[in-house]
Formats: sequence, structure tokens, C-alpha cells
Amino acid sequence: MANIPAAHMRQFTPENLDDIETVVVETDLLIIGGGNAGCFVATEAALVDPNVRVTIMEKAEIMRSGACSAGMDAINTYIPEGKTPEDLVRWSRAQVGGGPLREDLALSNARELNESVDDLERWGLPILRDEQGRIRYRGKWDISIHGEQLKPIMAEKALESGADVYNRVTATALIMHEGRCTGAMGFGVRDGKFYIFRAKATVVSTGGAGTLYKSYTADSTDSGAQIWMCPYCVGTGYAIGFRQGAELTSLEQRWVATRTKDFCGPVDTISVGYGAPIINAHGERVMSRYEHLGGDAAPRYIRANAPMEEWLAGRGPCYCDTTHLTPETAKAMMEDYLNERPSFVLFLASRGQDVTREPIEIYGSDPYILGGHTGGGFWVDMQRMTTIPGLYAIGEANFSDHGETAGGNPNKFVGGCCAEGKLAARGAIAYMKDLELPPLDMAAVEQEKARVYAPLLARDEDGVRPVEMKERLQRLMDEYAGGVSQFYRTNEERLDYALKHIAMLQSQFGYLRARDLHELMQAHETMDRVDVAEAVVHHLKARKETRWAGWQTRSDYPERDDANFDCFIESRRDPATGKVETFTRPYEQLIPGDRYTA
Repeated sequence: MANIPAAHMRQFTPENLDDIETVVVETDLLIIGGGNAGCFVATEAALVDPNVRVTIMEKAEIMRSGACSAGMDAINTYIPEGKTPEDLVRWSRAQVGGGPLREDLALSNARELNESVDDLERWGLPILRDEQGRIRYRGKWDISIHGEQLKPIMAEKALESGADVYNRVTATALIMHEGRCTGAMGFGVRDGKFYIFRAKATVVSTGGAGTLYKSYTADSTDSGAQIWMCPYCVGTGYAIGFRQGAELTSLEQRWVATRTKDFCGPVDTISVGYGAPIINAHGERVMSRYEHLGGDAAPRYIRANAPMEEWLAGRGPCYCDTTHLTPETAKAMMEDYLNERPSFVLFLASRGQDVTREPIEIYGSDPYILGGHTGGGFWVDMQRMTTIPGLYAIGEANFSDHGETAGGNPNKFVGGCCAEGKLAARGAIAYMKDLELPPLDMAAVEQEKARVYAPLLARDEDGVRPVEMKERLQRLMDEYAGGVSQFYRTNEERLDYALKHIAMLQSQFGYLRARDLHELMQAHETMDRVDVAEAVVHHLKARKETRWAGWQTRSDYPERDDANFDCFIESRRDPATGKVETFTRPYEQLIPGDRYTA
């Protein structure tokens, strides 16, 4: 076991590639991303095979990395007494408007779910219980926790399992051999070293893709901090697989949430948890227009889009009506938010706003790619292997981010990430049995090393700063690929415009410049964002209907088209030519019953 610390940021001014140290690490199982899902892979792998060598490649520091690094107040999926895994799949299916979703993946996850959450409690996670010792629920499937120690608990379990953790090392590319993945490459964001991790099997657990779109709460100097999702989950896992031809699924099924305006806090805690209904500028209850879809309990994409429809109809802005709350209830709500989102309380305090006298304004978030809420990510088999042999994709995280890399299986949340980590670990260990590490393709290694450090080695002043290209991408996606400024609407012409200009950005990668290691990391994060954005636009363009208004709205195809699009939209990029192909896979209903109700 080794938790390999990162040095403090240092001056790193190599004159050429020969000045950059290369570190080669050989392992059995490589995990890219040390969040909750990655840590669960490590712990399960050690249980299945105590002799397996496990290495975690972590962009941050494992004790407080990942989307739930700051903690959370709930685990959003736990099957209560009297319910079954099949019931959870039915609910998940209804939440995405009857599908499509991978019912086979969802069911396998659900069967592992409770045991995985029980593991967390045994390891020290406080799960709230009533006086009779029963788990405290706050919805059909949500249980309350004190989750500020969740990530340290998981990190300690990963280290106890014997995993070697390389902190502050970011992935830039997969290592390939005869069509299969045999590890990954990257660089140290603190020490500047070039790292080569050779592995028999590789698991990607890097979270979702945020900051593809411009947030209405952010400006050009702060285009990542004021968003709902973890700003450091930028889609790197998707990008490195996409560039090697791995198949992606359902990226058009974006996650858009209803958030408190100006400080991007969760709305369900107010509207559902404390019974503060969503109203428009005329004081009308917005969700009453959707009684046929469940009203306040309508699927998430309906609840997210409803306030935006009010704006478009001239009835905005919209609010959570907190004016009927008692002082005691309002105080309890504020205390909840102190634990979950302190910026909410600070924002209200700075305005001197009394929520019992003035309602809380709400708005839609910028779109994110989050397979745990929706279905975007890699197409995987039952062992969570992608279409690239040796490459697995898993994960999910709760709190400020619900992102993951395995697609087609929404509503997994933190319990699902743990379950999926177990399944992937078992699959990877079975896959690597009797495998040997192949020789390195040194030409490919040297090519990647040159690509990685090119922004840093280019000493001329002429070029593009990473933050500038990121800003250009975010504005492009917002205005032409259905961002919040367009009320999530797009059409064929706008999507074609977006693809044309994304290609222009890709052609300018060679002009990116980095003054230090931090900017070098930002440069590669920006390139990853651009490549993922390309895939997202292709998916939006391929689905010529409107299936999830808000999440996916086509102004030129406003109706649902089950005859042609009751299916999965897939994409694949040819690594030789760079051409992106889109195609479909059929939806298969395994759990009987009405697809649209739970």
C-alpha cells in the first residue's frame, strides 16, 4: 500500500522533452479517478483476489477528491422493506419518461445496492435512524446520512486494500495494444513528470462532464465555480475513450436541474422537503399544470423544464413559495442548507432576505452530462466493460455532482456507484486472468508525451490561453447546442453551426499555451471538454424529436417520435480519421408493466 503524496507546485520550465522525467508503473488493475466509485473498485478487487496489484491514478488528493469530497446529506437510492430491485427499476424508468434505459444494468445494480450501502455503514458512515432503529427515509428511495466523512472513509478503505495511489496525476490518453486497452498515460500536475501506467485492465471512474456549457451564474473569470456540478469533472474519462473509438450512449439525455437563482442551490429540498410549491410571477402553482404527469411528483425532466416554460410564456420569474412557512420551519430549512449548501444561507444573509416574507427565486441550471441522473456515458456490458476490451467504465457520486462514465443506467446515485464498483472489479479480475502485459509501443508513447507538453514547451507569446478556449466553447454550446440562455432549445441549423465551430476549436489545439503546470492541466481539460462537446452535439443532432423537454428539446422536431426514436442514440469516433459515426441500439424492456409509472 502506498499513498504517494504530491509535491508542492514548483517551477517547471523544461527546455525540451528530454528534460522531462518519465515514470513507468506496472500493475494489474488501473483505476483512473479515486472518487467513491474508484475506491469501491479497489476494495472489492482486494476481496476477490488479495494478490491483485491495484493502482489508482488521481487528479486531486484521494482523501478529499471526487464529487462528494465535501460530503452530502442523503443516499438517494436504498430499497426499503417491502420493495424490490424490480420496483427500483420501474421507478427509474418512469423518471426518464418511460426510457430508454438499460434495464439489465439497472437491475444488476439494484440487486447489489443495499449491501453496498450497508458496507458504508459498517465502515463508519453515520446513517440516520429513528428511535426504533429503522433507517430514516426522506422520500421513496432516499435515506438521510451525515456524509461529510464519506470520502475519507472510502479513501481509507482503498488504502487498506493495498492500492497504490498516485495523487495529482491526470490522465491524458489510453495505452492501446491490438485494439485493447493496456493502461493509461498522463502527467503530474505538481511534479511535471510523464507517467505511464501499464495495466492488464483499466477502470475509468472520472465522474461526469460539467462546464461544457456557459452557466448564467458565471463570468469569464469564473466559469466553473458557480455551477451545480463539481467543476473539476470535465469529461476526461469520456474524452480518452472517445478518442480511441469507444462507443458512447445517450449523451443527448443531458441533466438539467432546477436551481435557486444566483447561488445554484438545490430546489427539491425547499419545494418537496419543506412543502414550498413552485409558483410563477402571478402566484400560480406551476406544477398544477402537470397534474396528469404527477404534479409536484412529476419526473425530473418535467420539473426542471416547467419554470422555463413559464418564462417563455411571459409568466416568469418563478419562485419557491416559502412565505407560508412558520419561523420554526424556515429555521430548520436554513439549518439543513448550512450543512448542504452554506452559500445559500450566506447569500440570503447578504441580502437581508427573510424567506417567510419573500419567496426564493429559481431558474434552470446549465446542462451537464451525468449518467447517474440520466443515461449519458459509455456503452458497457454487464461486467461494465466498454466496447474497448480491457476498458471498464463505472461510477456515480452524490451531493454537488451526480456524474459517472457508464451510460444507459440513470438514477444510480452514490449507492449505485458502490454497487457498480463491485461489479466492475469482479469483471476486471475475471478478464485479466492469465493475461500478460504486452510490450509498449514506444512510438505512440513518445507521440503522446510530445502532445502533452506541447503547450508548455511552446515559448512564444502568441497563442491561446486555456481559459479563453474554454470560454469560447461554453458560449458556443450555450447559444447553439441548447444552453440555458436559449431555454434549452436547439435545431438542426444551430447544431450544424456548433459542429463547424467545434471543429475550428479542435484545429486550434496546437495554439494552446501554458505558462506553468496548472495551466497545462487546464489546457488538457479544455481539449477534453471540446471533444466531449463534439459527441454531445452529434447526439443532439441525431435525435430528431423532443423526448425530454428541457433535457433535450428540438424546436424543429417538437413532438415525441416513438416510431423512430424509442431507442438509444450511440456514437463512435474513428481514431484514425477522427470522423464521428452515430447510430442506434434498440431499447429492451425486461421489467413488465407500464413504462411511464412506477
